[in-house]
Amino acid sequence: MLQKGTKAPWFEGVDENGNTVRLTDFAGKKLVLYFYPKDSTPGCTAEACDLRDNYERFLALGYNVLGVSKDSAASHQRFIEKYQLPFHLIADTDMTILKAYEAWGEKKNYGKVTMGTLRTTYVIDEQGIIIDAIGKVNTKDHTAQIL
Repeated sequence: MLQKGTKAPWFEGVDENGNTVRLTDFAGKKLVLYFYPKDSTPGCTAEACDLRDNYERFLALGYNVLGVSKDSAASHQRFIEKYQLPFHLIADTDMTILKAYEAWGEKKNYGKVTMGTLRTTYVIDEQGIIIDAIGKVNTKDHTAQIL
């Protein structure tokens, strides 16, 4: 996991609408950048809906919210529509952003080791510095962990 106080790696990806999103789009703004395994799965839905339900709080505090997974833009669009998510999701199908943010790696599930997305959240300040890194995400109350 990337450490607090380090510069956030530059990224460029495509959101659910096919628009290019870059880290530089958030220059001068605070960003909650969260990585999750898969659209519409129970844990990922709980996490996204918690962030959705508290989205106005994030905005009031000057934070933007952006999710990243290896799902396609079309999958993200369905996920956003189904759960009325007010923030964008990046389709990182080649896992470039996931790897740059150390959110791709070994996972253990019932004793079996596989490679996959490591549920991780980074809070990035206006200067592009990571001010918080959360690796043990509580999907049902993630907002409390962030704020």
